Amino acid sequence: MDLDAYAAAHGAEWDRLAQLARNRRPSGPEADELIERYQTGASQLATIRTTVGGSSQGEHLSLALWRARLLFTGVRRNPLHALALFAAVQLPAALYRVRWLTLAVAVATVAIAAAYFVWLSTDARAFAALGLPDDLQRYAEEDFVGYYSASSEAGFAAQVWTNNAWIAAQCVMFGILGLWVPYVVFQNAQGLGVSAAVMNHYDRLDQFFLYISPHGQLELYAIFLAAAAGLMIFWSWIAPGARTRAQALAQDGRAFFTIVVGMTVALLVSGIIEGFVTRQDWPWPVKIGIGTLALSAFLVYQWVVGRRASRAGETGDLEEYETGARRAVSV
Repeated sequence: MDLDAYAAAHGAEWDRLAQLARNRRPSGPEADELIERYQTGASQLATIRTTVGGSSQGEHLSLALWRARLLFTGVRRNPLHALALFAAVQLPAALYRVRWLTLAVAVATVAIAAAYFVWLSTDARAFAALGLPDDLQRYAEEDFVGYYSASSEAGFAAQVWTNNAWIAAQCVMFGILGLWVPYVVFQNAQGLGVSAAVMNHYDRLDQFFLYISPHGQLELYAIFLAAAAGLMIFWSWIAPGARTRAQALAQDGRAFFTIVVGMTVALLVSGIIEGFVTRQDWPWPVKIGIGTLALSAFLVYQWVVGRRASRAGETGDLEEYETGARRAVSV
């Protein structure tokens, strides 16, 4: 079959089908015409697929058919139902897919932070290059602890939440670039290692771990997750498998970008703990225990609820009627 000649002969029909499918409130005659053109277009698409295979003309026709089908079969979903589906199925499925890479990012962060800590703790010249001794001592003895009570509880919680949420969002948004996520992970690990080395030099290492433990457990894990999601998006177009790169990037981009919402909530909880719990004059086991409970709840959500969603066939991507078919075919 000469596809160009076939498309020229029926192109006006396909354009009319697309025009009718974009009309959200068709009249009676328009609805009848749309059904008739849908049936004809479906038959024509089947002919194209069986004789030519994939083609731009077929993709164009399939999109028009999908819009027509959605116009007749699509039903507005209750927003609360959509929110429940997202929270119970889509988000945990996406989180479950990045579980092992999240642990790999965590190991890399700890290794880099430990390397900087050992280097700065054993090399006097490297440590001296960090800054003036008076400034470093003031940071260890005053600024590090004072940071947690420098502003009001609500203001401090909002500040750290927005800052960390922005970092997590960047990891996902710019993950496709490949280099941004390793850069963020390295910078984060380097900062931890340098801070620990300074605190250790002035015999304040215990305060370093005590003050970051209540909120840091969930906060760091959320950053690890965001980094893993960004790396997965990058890998989706490097190694798309049986999918085209465009399909892989679209599907995995939608799925893993939902993690931004999960990270925003997790970092909000972490920010609340950092703003309202860390500064309190409570026993440290209580404050650290609150952070551990928050992390444990999130891990259950990711590993248990996520595994259940994954076994049900969920990937974290939107449903077909929200995204269109994975391949442009008629049904």
